Amino acid sequence: MITLYGFGPFFGLPEASPFVIKAEVQLKMAGLAYTKQIGSREESPKGQLPYIDDGGQRIADSTFIRMHVEKTYGVDLDASLDEHQRAEAWAIERMVEHQLYWMLVHMRWMMQENFDKGPSHFFDSAPDAIRDKLRSDARANVAMALRFAGPARHSLPEIVELGTRSLSSLSMLLGWKPYLMGDEPCGADAMMFAVLSGLLTPFFESPFRDRVLEFSNLVGYVDRMMARYYSGHAWPRLAAAA
Repeated sequence: MITLYGFGPFFGLPEASPFVIKAEVQLKMAGLAYTKQIGSREESPKGQLPYIDDGGQRIADSTFIRMHVEKTYGVDLDASLDEHQRAEAWAIERMVEHQLYWMLVHMRWMMQENFDKGPSHFFDSAPDAIRDKLRSDARANVAMALRFAGPARHSLPEIVELGTRSLSSLSMLLGWKPYLMGDEPCGADAMMFAVLSGLLTPFFESPFRDRVLEFSNLVGYVDRMMARYYSGHAWPRLAAAA
């Protein structure tokens, strides 16, 4: 039995981390039985979440988790795609992970009101004497990561402009298909859904969320993916309001 380790539900989402959502949705796509537990970075082979334990073998990083699942269980999450579509799906997934994901991070951690109501509470259980320092240090580390990744070098309007261009591209690529590449979801849909739902959750207000709401097909897509893979999760039907 596979055990998936993540952070748990936060921010109106079934899971705080889009990468955990990606891994979980791909396990669901593969039709594999699994259990889910709250994990810790200290116990992860790469110091990050998600990771899985599969019969004593621990694999970290959502992409390598997928590779392990496909190889070990003879699953191909892109079975319906031809070689050109596989390449296109991989390129889209990279754009989402390495560009739009940082919009989500900026929204949660760098916007003061969102930080106060969201990530700040990750440290509520820490001892009083060190809680504020842990919060401050964690936020400083995220700010440094954002700078290394690029977004923190730009003004907020410039970050939003870059993100909007990617959202527009995703909207055009999706069109009115049910899923990214056609009538059935593929592996890349898991990450696209994870990041878009993170940007869309009503828990946070931000210009990034406002931009996603401008693309009705992306909003409907998130609703559709949520209903398919997290039917028991209380997700507002945003499509009707988009």
